[in-house]
Amino acid sequence: MKPAFLNTADTRYPNRLRERLGDDAPAQLSALGNLDLLALPKTALFCSVRCPGHVILTAYDQAAKWRDAGRCVVSGFHSPVEKECLRILLRGSQPIIICPARTLPQRIPPEWRQPLADGRLLVLSIFRAGEKRITAELATRRNEFVAALADDAWFAHITPGGQAERLTQRLTKWRGIE
Repeated sequence: MKPAFLNTADTRYPNRLRERLGDDAPAQLSALGNLDLLALPKTALFCSVRCPGHVILTAYDQAAKWRDAGRCVVSGFHSPVEKECLRILLRGSQPIIICPARTLPQRIPPEWRQPLADGRLLVLSIFRAGEKRITAELATRRNEFVAALADDAWFAHITPGGQAERLTQRLTKWRGIE
């Protein structure tokens, strides 16, 4: 599968990114999979890396609800809880958008192959080909992108003073301008 590239002039480029991010909207998106998923209503999933045990089952239950309801979920699927939620979602038939905090993967994980072939998976990156290692800075930029792309956001857990808490402040600001 060959990647597709969307720039801000492409009609498939999400307007919401320009509205929310302004001049910080990515100039180009790299994509593998079904670009039509960009037009669907999307819920962003976030969870801090450090997450108390009592929250984990609630997150897994929520992922199963989205799966059963057919809701499109967008996330970096990077934290341990997010990764497990992805496993739950991949067992369904609903659309999923994965946004890695690096360039598109060179090798497609086996569990992504069938959802890609079925047209229910989109892997979307804002990073250029040289960004192969995930860093805290790239994860922060990716999470802001995911939040800007989504219609709504669900936080399984927010560590006080952490990146997720700052992201909620940004979301509140966007709600005030929409």
